[in-house]
Amino acid sequence: MNDELLIGGQPASAIIAAAGETPLFVYDFQIVRARFAALRAAMPPELSLHYAMKANPFSPLVTAMSALADGIDVASIGEMRLAIQCGADPAHMSFAGPGKRDAELEAAIAAGVTLNCESAGEAARTLAIMQRMGRRAKMAIRVNPDFELKGSGMRMGGRATAFGVDSPQVAALVRQIMAEGADWRGFHIYSGSQALDPDAIIEMQAATLALAARLADEAGASPPHLNLGGGFGIPYFAKEQPLDIARIGAALGGALAARPAVLADTGFAIELGRWLVGECGVYLTRVIDRKQSQGETFLVTDGGLHHQLAASGNFGTVVRRNYPIAVASRFGAPAEETATVVGCLCTPLDKLGDQIALPRADVGDVIAVFMAGAYGASASPSAFLGHGPAPEILLGG
Repeated sequence: MNDELLIGGQPASAIIAAAGETPLFVYDFQIVRARFAALRAAMPPELSLHYAMKANPFSPLVTAMSALADGIDVASIGEMRLAIQCGADPAHMSFAGPGKRDAELEAAIAAGVTLNCESAGEAARTLAIMQRMGRRAKMAIRVNPDFELKGSGMRMGGRATAFGVDSPQVAALVRQIMAEGADWRGFHIYSGSQALDPDAIIEMQAATLALAARLADEAGASPPHLNLGGGFGIPYFAKEQPLDIARIGAALGGALAARPAVLADTGFAIELGRWLVGECGVYLTRVIDRKQSQGETFLVTDGGLHHQLAASGNFGTVVRRNYPIAVASRFGAPAEETATVVGCLCTPLDKLGDQIALPRADVGDVIAVFMAGAYGASASPSAFLGHGPAPEILLGG
């Protein structure tokens, strides 16, 4: 069988013809809608579902997500402004990340966005700016918890870190924020990302609830809101299994039903980025040269790590592994050879696939790199060597 890859029901060749060029990113929003529906069905009804915009800030996608999600989580003034332009409600937006500049704090206060304060120093600057502006700031505290998310691809808490306030310092900071007249919005507790073990996430969420209750008791104030973070991973590589969200949702529902009295009136949310959009994206890049070197076959493409840094293995991975890759024009064909897929950059780091079993691909054929919906275009060095960014297309938005 020799079928062509379909994305959103359209042949890859037709999408490329409409775009006019390769490389390009294509996002199928039907996949996102389906994942969001599955998440809604699995999670407790009282849980708000937020989109972590850093995963993919492509504006048509953010516009579609703003209508779908209960809130948007941003990590810069640029993301905040873009989210607002795309229709997101600032009242349901939070702003996290260390090193927020005074101008960012001022803009968030003016817009009514909740600031997740990462340190006592940032909180003090926020309070000073609030007093100068004569406008009440919405402030949550990002907590560096006493635990970490086991098995996570990137750990964000439970150790010395630039992220969040160490838990022993939180109660005093809550009291200070409230005493100075800010609108204290609660806690943001995020301990890791890209976890595929449901038991680890269940344990983390239970520990997060317990920690929030303890901090609230210490502060003498119930938190209006608790952001439980995210951490939901997706399977990029062979033998990895999709996360059992029904199991996680059932456990979280039970934990919320039995939560301590100090959290009785608290609103709850999780923030997900990669899990929602990672699988919706495909990176399409054309073979411009086929060559042999010392008995090995190399497929040289017009794309590369300047667009898809993660697929090259240079974005937070210790051991490089291949993302799923296919020859788009021969999607159903059996493998005929082993080839290494490289990009057009003048560096040996520019490798999209190492020794992959593929149908034969010749000059002009298109290579599809899957799992390109999160941390792709915006997380890659598109200015490197002057090749420029790749176009992005949203289907079904």
